[in-house]
Parts: sequence; structure tokens; C-alpha cells
Amino acid sequence: MSLAALFTLAVLVAAFCALAFTPIAVDAVLVGALIALLLSGVIDAESAFMGFANPGVITVAALYVVVAGLRDTGATQMLAARVLGKPRSTAHAQTQLIVPTAILSAFLNNTPVVAALIPAVSDWCRKHRLSVSKLMMPLSFATILGGTCTLIGTSTNLLVNSLLVQQGLDEGLGMFELAWVGVPITVLGTIFMILAGRWLLPDRMPALERMDNPREYSVEMMVAAGGPLEGQTIEDAGLRQLPGMYLAEIERDGHILPAVSPREPLQGEDRLVFVGIVDSVVHLHKTRGLVPATEQIFKLDTPRRARVLIEAVVSHSCPLVGKTIREGGFRGQYQAVVLAVARDGARIHRKIGDIVLQPGDTLLLEARPSFAAQQRHSRDFFLVSTVEDSNPPQHQRAYTAIGLIALLVISVAIGAIDILNAALASAALMVITGCCSLSSVRKTIDWSLLVAIGAAIGIGSAVEQTGLAETLAHGFIGLAGGSTYAALTGLFVSTVLISSIVTNNAAAVIMLPIAVNLALGASNAPMAYAVVVAIGASASFLTPIGYQTNLMVYGPGGYRFTDFLRLGAPLTLLVGAVTIALAPWVWPLAG
Repeated sequence: MSLAALFTLAVLVAAFCALAFTPIAVDAVLVGALIALLLSGVIDAESAFMGFANPGVITVAALYVVVAGLRDTGATQMLAARVLGKPRSTAHAQTQLIVPTAILSAFLNNTPVVAALIPAVSDWCRKHRLSVSKLMMPLSFATILGGTCTLIGTSTNLLVNSLLVQQGLDEGLGMFELAWVGVPITVLGTIFMILAGRWLLPDRMPALERMDNPREYSVEMMVAAGGPLEGQTIEDAGLRQLPGMYLAEIERDGHILPAVSPREPLQGEDRLVFVGIVDSVVHLHKTRGLVPATEQIFKLDTPRRARVLIEAVVSHSCPLVGKTIREGGFRGQYQAVVLAVARDGARIHRKIGDIVLQPGDTLLLEARPSFAAQQRHSRDFFLVSTVEDSNPPQHQRAYTAIGLIALLVISVAIGAIDILNAALASAALMVITGCCSLSSVRKTIDWSLLVAIGAAIGIGSAVEQTGLAETLAHGFIGLAGGSTYAALTGLFVSTVLISSIVTNNAAAVIMLPIAVNLALGASNAPMAYAVVVAIGASASFLTPIGYQTNLMVYGPGGYRFTDFLRLGAPLTLLVGAVTIALAPWVWPLAG
């Protein structure tokens, strides 16, 4: 082994140790390792930074924009609401969640899918009194499994495909070519999680369970005439058992309907009075078919999609103290609309405009995002804070966003356009059609992940160029004793272990050169080996740090570190066995 190869191996070991035993971010560690290889002369600048221009990395970034369009139009929530019904048991709930989530993640990057579904699943669990720890881990694992079914299902598949094409080893995977392996492991993995989850999944409360919020608001919402909720009963519309909120009354044609039956059908322009906490108010504002009852929101200059919800506590020096909201001209003075008022935990039985403001009142406002910065140090308010993730969705563009993702999948599937151009075109159309804004795009793209992937590709180049990949491949061949299946098993296990420490993308990029050299050393076609690496990198079920979606559900599910090992270890063995058995059959070694 050359000196350059030894130094590269030492850098890799140091990076793995830093990731395993320190809280340093993945992108910082990998960039640091890349800089060490560059400054030492192991690789040149072109090889070191080639990953940042890799088509796979650009495709991943574009797909984040596509998912932003689905989220900002409420399309993700709309699809979730139609799929997640009323479960009969925990196993039935897992089935209702896992199957559609796996299908959805086959066509969308799984990280944004989990980000969009976590709040929906949390609310669903509270509404139906389900253990959230029985569903959060299956949610993450389902997206991982579903992502193995198509080329665009996960960034790992895109990266492996891109690197194979760049090296001239393959003309590129088809849109559904990976389904030969992905579908069987997804089906078997789903069945295993539903059957074994009863014993292997813990039953715990989330570590960050929300405490009772003393700020209870009375919020008036109106049923949009001709909208999707008109004609539905309160229960069918999902407005009966809202977490942290209840429907107090309905005002219809000037008459008050208190203690409304859940079987009461909704009519257009019904005014619904809800009482509850701010998180549930956000949920109401994102519900398709409901609009704030106050007409003042339509008089603001800022478009609704550019507004957010803001909480502001009235101070003694506010000039509107002692006046009603209407008399004081709140909208004209602050360019914000009062949606609700909380006062000492009691409900205020008055129309919003007729409420006389008092010091200490907490106002729930709809305003432009700059309101918080402008009023934070104002003497008019004690405290001003923006409610997270409170932009109202553009429901009227939901079907446009769904149509664009369908067009992307179909165009790539029939070979009309390559995945990079299709993703870029879909991302551009999402912005052009107004499905998402540029500011939303900037917040949605996971820049640290893209930096980590780019740096990992540069490290992978060093592994290949220094001969380290070839040396490790010969070691695998020696250990395997000439057995192809033993070599593939060792490759899968190594990739899974590395993926459990670093990101799945970094594991794939680092292990791919070793896999290619392992195949060529055995006089085999490299495609089956590459697929084993791609699936092994994605099969990060052992630890919460091995895959970003695992880390995302770790807190909301109330899990401990070892909980992932209980369900993840047997699931990894199942995925590995199926992959190693099928890959050489689907992609012949003599090809």
C-alpha cells in the first residue's frame, strides 16, 4: 500500500471516529477530511471539488424544490388526509401509514417527505389515542424502503447512478430498474414491521411532549362556499377531535348552534368558532376549505402566501389600550390583522373587532414576516414572536404541483428526458407557477447535506486514485475465498456499518470505488456490486444517526438510541439477504 493510500485510510478512520464520538456536524467533518487530502497533495483541486458539480448532487437539490412546491401548496397534507383514515388498531394504523408512505417516497426524496408527515402523524396519533412511538420509526423506515424502488426515490440512487455513468461503467439506470430489488425488500420489510412491531417497537411518550399551553385562543374560521368541506359532516371534515382545540359553536345565517353534533353537515359561509392552542390554530389555517372569518385579511397589501402568524403581547404603552380593535384601526396602524386574542386563559365572548384591548393581552396576528423584526423592540408590545411554519398553503395550486411531479415521473420513466433535466425543469416550473417562492426554496434545500455529499465524492476520488479501493477490494476477495456471494455480503455489511456512522450518501460514495474494483478483480460486471452498495447505504436502520429521517423521528417518537437496533437489526438482515440474493440474478455478473 502506497504512502498516499495509507494517509487516505488514516484520514477516513479519523473522520469516522470524529463522526462517531464527537458532536461535530457531518458536513464539517467531511469538508475537513477533504481539505486534509487536498493540502497533503493526495488529490488535486479538480478531483477534490468535482463532487460539487456532480449531476446527482444538482438533481437532489432540484428535487428539494419540487417537494417544497408540494408542501407549500398543501398537496402533501391533502394526500395524507385522504390516506390516513380512522384506524381500528395499532397494526391497522401502521399499515395505513407505511404502505402509502413507501409509495410516496419512491417518487419523492424521503427526507422532505418525513418532514412534511411528522406533524400530520403526531396530530393523527393524538386524535386517535395511538402511541406515537409505534408509528414514527415505521414512518422513517418506510420512506427508506420505498426510496430503493426508483431512481429518484433517494439521493443515494442518484449518486451511484451518476458516478457509474461518469466512469463509463454503465449507460444509466432506468427509472424503475431498481424496483426488481426495491419492491421485494419494501414488501417484505413492510410485512415484517407490521408483524414484529408489536414486540420490537417501544411504547413511550415523546421526550419533548408539549405541555399544556395557557394561551387559549378563540378563532373564527369560515367554510369556503363551494369548497371541499361544504356538505361534509364535522366528523368527516376532521374538525371534531382536533389536538388541543375544540369546536365551540357554529354561526349560521345569524343563528348560533352551540354543542354541535359531529354529524352536523357544514354549509358554505358557516362561521366556526374554535377554542384552543396556537399549534392547532396553525393547523386550521392550513386546512383546505377553511378561511379566516375576518374580512380584514383580504385588505392587507401583502399576498396571503407571504404572510405568517405572529404572537404579540400588548404593553401598557400601546396606544390602542382601552380601545376596541376596530376603533383603534389596528390593521391600518400595524399592517397586521388580529385573528384571535388570549386573555388569562379565558374565552372572550365577543367579535374580534369589538374586543377592548388590555395590557397583557396576547394577540394572534396575520402579517408579513418583517412585522416581527420591526416591532420586536417597540414599546407597543412586550413580546413579539413568529409562529413557526405558519405560512398559509396555496391550496388552489395543489393540483398543479401534483401534476408537475407526475409529469416528472412519467417523462423520466418513458425516457423522454434524463433525470437531471427533468428535475431542474420541474423545480423551475414549481417556482414559475407560484407553487413555492424563492424564499421558501432557500429554506427547504438542505445545504449542509449537499455540502456533505460533494465533499464525500471528493473523498471517494481519493480512495480510488490512491489505490486504496483496489487494496481493500483485494482484501475482500481474499476474505471471501473466491465466493461471489461472500464478497457481496462483506460489501453490504461494510456499507451498512459505515452508513450507520456517516451519511448514507457518503457511505455510498466511499464504498462504490471499492465495489467496482472488487467486481473487476473477480472478472465480474460491476452493476450488481454497485446496487448492493446503493441498497446497503440506504439500509440505515441500526442507529438514529445513520440516516437523516431516523434522526428526525428520534425526538417526536420519544425513542432511546437502542430502540433502533431492536427493530433495525433484523430488518437490515432481511434487506441484506434479499438484495444479495436478487442483485446477481437481475444484473448478471457475466454481463
